[in-house]
Amino acid sequence: MKKRKFNFPVQIISGLVIISLAFFFIIGYIWKVLTTADFFAVKQVVVRNSDYQLEYLKGRNIFSLNLGYEAKRAYLSCPDCSKVRFARILPNCIVVDFLKRKPVAWVKFYKIFAIDDHGVLFYPDEAAEGLELPVIYGLETKIFAPKPGRSYRRPEINLALNIIKGFKDNKSFGGFTLKRVDVADPDSAGFFLILPPQISNFVAGKQPEERGFQVHSGLNNISQKMMILGGLLIQERKEWANIKYIDLRFKEPLIKFNNVK
Repeated sequence: MKKRKFNFPVQIISGLVIISLAFFFIIGYIWKVLTTADFFAVKQVVVRNSDYQLEYLKGRNIFSLNLGYEAKRAYLSCPDCSKVRFARILPNCIVVDFLKRKPVAWVKFYKIFAIDDHGVLFYPDEAAEGLELPVIYGLETKIFAPKPGRSYRRPEINLALNIIKGFKDNKSFGGFTLKRVDVADPDSAGFFLILPPQISNFVAGKQPEERGFQVHSGLNNISQKMMILGGLLIQERKEWANIKYIDLRFKEPLIKFNNVK
């Protein structure tokens, strides 16, 4: 049996090779023009939500800039930022957005830090300093020399954030203020709630920031315990001002009143 001969279309293949080479040559030429033309040299850098200086970008070609690298570089220099975005606005403008972290609490160390919902510590800016946020205590001996911009994976931080989230998500706490969270000993962790203003005004003998009660939550099942606490507060609505503390660490929750020995 004779073998069949295959005739390769040499002319077609040669034509495709030539077209491909020409295509890559044209693309290369266009790219060279774009990356060397003075028309595309950066003349304006618009920085939003920060005073970070990026004047060194001026004069550089807008296409030759590695925006990913520049964004990472700026991010590492901005601990209170969750993200930094660079964008080209042709022909010669770079727009930079600094997205600031949103603090959910203050953390008591040798100085006050802010912390976001991802557990990242950072120094608050002037706009955030006036926010009424809960203060987390008990991390002074857990984290030494904390660094802004760093996320610390510790069970105490997770516990504190779970308490704060559980408080914010439960509508039964409407009117109450979460003043502080203590996680020095996770097994006996707890938090302090300030009474709603309409109730607090009738409490005598205490400063406004102390007109409330302590809640002992412990370490586990924070979401479930917050639901239980919400139900208890609805049930004891008329006795809010008389509550000394609530203990949720045991199978049956305990409410201690001020006038009960």
